[in-house]
Amino acid sequence: MSNTDLSSALKAPLAQLEQRDAFIGRHIGPNPAEIAEMLAAIGASSLDALIDQTVPTGIRLAAPLPIAAPTPEHEALAGLRAIASKNVMRKSLIGMGYYGTHTPAVVLRNVMENPGWYTAYTPYQAEIAQGRLEALLNYQQMVIDLTGMELANASLLDEATAAAEAMTMARRVSKSKSNAFFIDEACFPQTIDVVKTRAQYFGFELVFGAAADAAAHEVFGALLQYPNERGEIADLTDVIAGLKAKGAVTAVASDLMALVLLKPPAQMGADIVLGSAQRFGVPMGFGGPHAAFFATREANVRAMPGRIIGVSKDARGKTALRMTLQTREQHIRREKANSNICTSQVLLANMSGFYAVYHGPEGLRTIAARIHRLAAILAAGLRQGGFEIPAVAFFDTFQVQTGGRTDTLVAACDNAGFNVRRASDTAIGVSIDETTTANDVRALLAAFGVAVDLDALDVAVSKAGGAIPPALLRGDAILSHPVFNMHHTEHEMLRYLKKLQNRDLALDHSMISLGSCTMKLNATSEMIPVTWPEFAGLHPFAPREQASGYIEMIEGLADYLKAATGFPAICMQPNSGAQGEYAGLVTIRRYHASRGEAHRDICLIPRSAHGTNPATAQMCGMEVVVVACDDTGNVDVSDLRAKAEQYAQRLAALMITYPSTHGVFEESIREICVIVHQFGGQVYMDGANLNAQVGLTSPATIGADVSHMNLHKTFCIPHGGGGPGMGPIGLAAHLAPFMADHAVAGTGNDSRPNKGQGAVSAAPFGSASILPISWMYIRMMGGTGLKRATEVAILNANYVASRLGEHYPVLYTGSQGRVAHECILDIRPIKAATGISEVDIAKRLMDYGFHAPTMSFPVAGTIMVEPTESEDLGELDRFIEAMITIRNEIREIEAGRWAADSNPLKHAPHTQADFFDGEWVRPYSKEQAAFPLPWVAANKFWPSVNRIDDVYGDRNLFCACVPMDDYAG
Repeated sequence: MSNTDLSSALKAPLAQLEQRDAFIGRHIGPNPAEIAEMLAAIGASSLDALIDQTVPTGIRLAAPLPIAAPTPEHEALAGLRAIASKNVMRKSLIGMGYYGTHTPAVVLRNVMENPGWYTAYTPYQAEIAQGRLEALLNYQQMVIDLTGMELANASLLDEATAAAEAMTMARRVSKSKSNAFFIDEACFPQTIDVVKTRAQYFGFELVFGAAADAAAHEVFGALLQYPNERGEIADLTDVIAGLKAKGAVTAVASDLMALVLLKPPAQMGADIVLGSAQRFGVPMGFGGPHAAFFATREANVRAMPGRIIGVSKDARGKTALRMTLQTREQHIRREKANSNICTSQVLLANMSGFYAVYHGPEGLRTIAARIHRLAAILAAGLRQGGFEIPAVAFFDTFQVQTGGRTDTLVAACDNAGFNVRRASDTAIGVSIDETTTANDVRALLAAFGVAVDLDALDVAVSKAGGAIPPALLRGDAILSHPVFNMHHTEHEMLRYLKKLQNRDLALDHSMISLGSCTMKLNATSEMIPVTWPEFAGLHPFAPREQASGYIEMIEGLADYLKAATGFPAICMQPNSGAQGEYAGLVTIRRYHASRGEAHRDICLIPRSAHGTNPATAQMCGMEVVVVACDDTGNVDVSDLRAKAEQYAQRLAALMITYPSTHGVFEESIREICVIVHQFGGQVYMDGANLNAQVGLTSPATIGADVSHMNLHKTFCIPHGGGGPGMGPIGLAAHLAPFMADHAVAGTGNDSRPNKGQGAVSAAPFGSASILPISWMYIRMMGGTGLKRATEVAILNANYVASRLGEHYPVLYTGSQGRVAHECILDIRPIKAATGISEVDIAKRLMDYGFHAPTMSFPVAGTIMVEPTESEDLGELDRFIEAMITIRNEIREIEAGRWAADSNPLKHAPHTQADFFDGEWVRPYSKEQAAFPLPWVAANKFWPSVNRIDDVYGDRNLFCACVPMDDYAG
């Protein structure tokens, strides 16, 4: 620093020295000098001028965002810490699918808090995601072993939505002509709530009753719970056999920890087994995120929802992993999709899998046996004290008959530091978990007024064999694969986690320029609060007075989101973008029904829409009518008007993404909204591209009635390798009374307008524990920072489009030649001339150290680039240089200097094995293969496998852990 600079700093006003807006510069990549350079490169005189050329004047906000000024990181953390401290920490023995657990510290620090794991994207590019894929395969194997089923997926969103998916899968698989579905009345009430919502719009009839009576009904499927919500366990073999005899498909909701000890549902004949993996090392977090497990028989694989990790081979014949049967995904099958699930819960599935790897079968048996022993001791002590406990056989949960003393005993437990479940006016439920201690049991007994000799009780319970009948104990081995038997010291586990991390490319290595996915900075200060005990340790059904800090934070975030979207109401329940879509359309259907117009069931969807849109409409019982796009990629307004008029009596909604999925601010958007309203419909705006709106326009300003917000895109929750996510929805006032509520824990006070509306997710506020991330982001950016982030996202996209436009045609632009926050590069002319496809470019980018942009969406044969605001000019230029160099490599093929089937693109990605295994006989050098530009060597990422044979993996379906020798080979 020169003396002049020092003097300037010393004379600066205190307000400037405070640097209250410093985080804006931490989050936004380009500095002012770089912004000026980029503006000059694209021919814009200023950032304001660029925005004027990009965003239609008619939808611009009239005033700045009503969000406070930026707050420094340390102040924002202190403020959130003060809010968190208002939560009251109790040991929650409420159960109902949520349990205290000990996250192994080595997993907490090296996975949950590690950007190498939480900033990765969904493993579509398998060659640079082998670590995550192996971790997910471990998770699948764990689920297969514990459920006894043949096949498991890589997780779903939560237990309740997994149960709803099981119902719809049962309908696809069942040979029964019945339209009825049986639900065990002893399922968790939140699961019943969500399944009711889902069933309504599929038109299914629900039949409730005792599990033992299920086979007495003519149904296409059944949902049973084992152990059930009262904690009872019983052999379901005869019940399931009776259902099968009638052609019904049986799903069993279960508990992984219980299944460590109990006879698995597969041995009882179950067709589907599902539940939550939360208690395998994932904090309760006031409801999520948690990985739901879902397992079935291999014959049902093509009807199964979610992603499945499978084993294949790479170009050298080496074992390699990938997502198998990808054509099952909703973006391919659209309104015929199995579900609209575009996210799973990868980060949490990995944590649960690592929990099993770390503890191994013996460790898990010890944990499960200890949980059961303490539960059995508590039950025996209460019985000695004169209390009646109806359940004879149970694992960790039972109900105590308390008569008229229920409120008094609940209060006594509270005073002793425990939350128990008030199951009814005359019964209390208690669930023991991994965190429960013998001293806790003593304290609980004392709260019930029982004094016993705990050691003597232990001897008696042990002698009796606990409360699990011998016929219900499992007799088969679990977790016998070596991976679950070789990483039990922390040193071994640490090195295993690091080995897997090294095989994955995440944002901690380089830019991930995925169009429509918005892979931006997930700042450390945003992530820190997630693991604070005050946020991580709360049960979602804890008394609301104990969660006042959580409620304050959630309401504060809701206020921020109201300001950003212009809507007066926010529903925080949907725990993914796809769930947000579903929640929004359900709200619209409820609104129409309230007006006597339940017959409105037509959903207009532009041809360019996200694949989840038609899938969601189908799930809501709507008929999809496709609206054409014109040659410039915009919605064909005349076609929209004609179809809206044609279906005027049945029109329910339009689903539209803005800016468009083609990456352009359509100038007719307000006219589009007016047309839909004119013919009685509602406008659902897909919020996938909200990162181009915040501070410049808003869904409500444009004319939408409801919109979801991908907090894992626009508001900085990390993608977690394919989940977690959050998709809250903003709603106009007339729709607010119809948004999701919750049967167990209401989403507001007793005067809430949506009281009694059915839930869409298991917990009242979805994945609440990751909401502090978005709260921190908005607090630190302030209204001015949020607007600047949007402006720079648009600038970065236009810079990339301008620099690459002469090498790859930019498919769509606005009327003034600008793109929004992303651009589509057309690869089809290249493929026609050379045979080189977008897939080849994607694989070649790996050699340059980059993850590919989005391939073949929304237009086949293209790639869509979204640089986000967090990438600086240096990183943008490296990506651009890589893409130009690849284009020059393609020109070598065009000129005939390289054969169409033997060139760096067709052989990409290159691995270290290519250099050391046999003679190099390719027409390009080793240096050109692995170090095509000088800067690549300084930060080289080596893919661990060569190009994977997708066809082999689909034709030779294998979705469990492979022998360890195969990885080496």
